[in-house]
Amino acid sequence: MSTDLTLSRIDILLQQQRFADAEKELRDLLATDANNIQYLGLLAEVNLQQDKFDVAGEIIARAIGISPDSPHLYYLRARIFIQQDDYTSAESSLRQALALDPYDADYFAMLGNVRLAKKDYEGALEQADEALSLDPENLLGLNIRSTALLKLNRKEESFTTIEGALREDPNNAYTHANYGWALLEKGDHKKAMEHFREALKTNPNFTYAQSGMLEAIKASNPVYRLFLKYSFFMSNLTSRYQWGVIIGIYVAMRVLRSIAKSNETLRPYLAPLIIAVALVAFSTWIMTPISNLFLRFNRYGQLLLDKKERMSSNVVAAALGTFLAGVALYFALSDARFLAVAVFGFAMMLPGGVMFSATKPKNVLFIYTIAMAAVGVLAIIDTFATGELFNMWSGIFVIAFIAFQWIGNFFLIKEGKA
Repeated sequence: MSTDLTLSRIDILLQQQRFADAEKELRDLLATDANNIQYLGLLAEVNLQQDKFDVAGEIIARAIGISPDSPHLYYLRARIFIQQDDYTSAESSLRQALALDPYDADYFAMLGNVRLAKKDYEGALEQADEALSLDPENLLGLNIRSTALLKLNRKEESFTTIEGALREDPNNAYTHANYGWALLEKGDHKKAMEHFREALKTNPNFTYAQSGMLEAIKASNPVYRLFLKYSFFMSNLTSRYQWGVIIGIYVAMRVLRSIAKSNETLRPYLAPLIIAVALVAFSTWIMTPISNLFLRFNRYGQLLLDKKERMSSNVVAAALGTFLAGVALYFALSDARFLAVAVFGFAMMLPGGVMFSATKPKNVLFIYTIAMAAVGVLAIIDTFATGELFNMWSGIFVIAFIAFQWIGNFFLIKEGKA
């Protein structure tokens, strides 16, 4: 009886997010029954909730070694893999869970979640429908079905599904946040904000809802709304098609430049178009940190920005300030050397906007940005020392700037952030 009371207390501690206390209780239980897979599963859950993914994985591996026929353990292991962005291993674990128990709606719903992360929207819908055939009220299944339908441009069915999920549980934070993101993609940022607000009432620390609220606040700016449409368009594409768009824009720019160079009649018309396309492409790199900079003057928005978002906005603001200072000093002093300062500031906005993005290996974009900045500073020093704008260091800086656009896209698409 005392064990039952302890397990009830652990359940309450988990609901209250008092994970350290829950872990202590579980380790006390395991001290008397080290091979109890229920305790091990709960201990893995506690560590998963604290983002201790390696520890949680080790505990689950131990539990599976003790009881390889327990489907719930494979489901737990899949959830750990998902948090580590290892969707292939997550799918394999879920297939093992379903092989042991093909009638659990949660397993199908989570598999739908994996298919969604892989941008296999038809597959996600199929798995969500399987989950709902077993349990028509399965909330994850309803949410995955709604998102998959939205990505497949079946918007009416999508919103009908998500509204059904809200009827099942009107206070569910995930459903409200999911509804908010769907409305944001649809273009209704005001209504989206209402649902993000409801999600944050239930769970103030819910990152999915916090990031959605940030986007909804920024979407009150019509320019940012256009950028958001582009972001949703790109994020819905698989990596192959994302690269197709990027390369297509690059090739189109080269063709337009070639035509403008060889045709004097068309040059006055094509030059503004080329500049406009280049500026739009450049703006996609810096739009988020620039908007975050302005958001810091919003009393609600500034509370939602994390440390890296604030730092990135600071770097871009500093780069923009350097660019403007360089331009101003060039015109004020008629000194061409300050053009090197202006070019440096303008170019550094691009890597500065994404330097803190998560990558594998870690900190690749951060290291690249620091190295590029160091080369840029050396180029400026050389320019002021010799009076030559074009020197060895400026040449390396220009090559690094061009290369960054491809390297940055590679890592951002790989991490699913493009």
